[in-house]
Amino acid sequence: MQEITCFKAYDVRGRVPDQLNDDIARRIGRAYADVVKPRQVVVGHDIRLTSEAIKAAVTEGLLEQGVDVYDIGLCGTEEIYFATSHAGMDGGIAITASHNPKDYNGMKFVREESRPISGDTGLFDIKKLAEQDQFTPAAERGQWYPLNTSEAYVQHLLSYVDTASLKSLKIVVDAGNGGAGRVVDLLEQHLPFEFIKLHHNADGNFPNGVPNPLLPENRVAATAAVRDHGADLGLGWDGDFDRCFFYDEDGNFIEGYYVVGLLAEAFLKQQGPARIVHDPRLTWNTVDIVQSLGGEAVQSKTGHAFIKERMRLENAVYGGEMSAHHYFRDFAYCDSGMIPWLLVAGLISSSGQPLSRLVAERMAAYPCSGEINRTIENPMAVLTKIEAVYRDQAESVEHVDGLSMSMGEWRFNVRMSNTEPLVRLNVESRGDQALMKEKTTELLALIDA
Repeated sequence: MQEITCFKAYDVRGRVPDQLNDDIARRIGRAYADVVKPRQVVVGHDIRLTSEAIKAAVTEGLLEQGVDVYDIGLCGTEEIYFATSHAGMDGGIAITASHNPKDYNGMKFVREESRPISGDTGLFDIKKLAEQDQFTPAAERGQWYPLNTSEAYVQHLLSYVDTASLKSLKIVVDAGNGGAGRVVDLLEQHLPFEFIKLHHNADGNFPNGVPNPLLPENRVAATAAVRDHGADLGLGWDGDFDRCFFYDEDGNFIEGYYVVGLLAEAFLKQQGPARIVHDPRLTWNTVDIVQSLGGEAVQSKTGHAFIKERMRLENAVYGGEMSAHHYFRDFAYCDSGMIPWLLVAGLISSSGQPLSRLVAERMAAYPCSGEINRTIENPMAVLTKIEAVYRDQAESVEHVDGLSMSMGEWRFNVRMSNTEPLVRLNVESRGDQALMKEKTTELLALIDA
């Protein structure tokens, strides 16, 4: 039995062809069919050079097991989510490796209603069957059909804003040669915005670097373009555009934490008291905003499968992670990289205030370190050591996701990566930038010791 190493906690991701290839992809397709037992499955692929071949192999595996396959072609991951729920399919598979290096590829899986399939909900059952490679073909082979949900998807995106009240904003969009440019073009005819397009065309060679705006070097072009063009807003996405990143009118990159608060506020003002789900890494700003508007802030473990499950449980209208994943009840509780910027453009239009003004008060009230990663041999030992150092002065200690400790005027979360020997640190304070920086330095000294 050949071990397949490309299965991660939430999806499949590996180097082509040694960790993921057509043979492995076909087996994964067959295994998905045997575990999920779907009748109809949506498939689609991102802009990577190997994606069409991997998709063809997955499709063949599904067809062999008697599953009808509906192919939406080139797409972002969220378009698989949309098509699965919109068309009432039994599941969906996106061929994508998001922001990984260009020689990688992968898959993201959902079942009916776009419910995520992760390590806790069947992903490793699929892995086991794919490794065993002992399948009985279906008595009747499945059928392949093309499917076009683009128009319905665009109309759904537009339903989150009142297009008639939008101002004629100038917006820099940096698709990073990923998939976002195509959807911006589809939306453009319906919106009063002037788009300045950077790295707009999809190109799996990634001539301007892997599309990942979390890397500071990948923000330079967007920052410069916002300033050079006097734009009102700047946007960036990762390769499969399920994450959206913001630059204010001065070209400054805005931490995803403050965007979570901004979108929570928008939903609560629009819909009245509701539940908002957030992750444990940075919390005070979100909780403060939600409670002040009569909502209920609900904390969930970090990770899309956990957030989505908790949102369904709570019937939450919105969920946000500081990593720039934003989830919406009316989008099958899934994450979208398009809905957030439409909402923010709507807020800028309705408030008459620039993005910097919309977040300035919150950034001053709860300054944060941003996520700092360190490669560590024994992450668990580091978390134990940190808890021992601060235990006596802590007002609260939580282990929802890693270690969260509050000392009254400042708090931190430190957690282990699901996939790498990393610890990830986030620190925030109540209105005290100097204290936040001092404690960040203090914690890093403990981690690095």
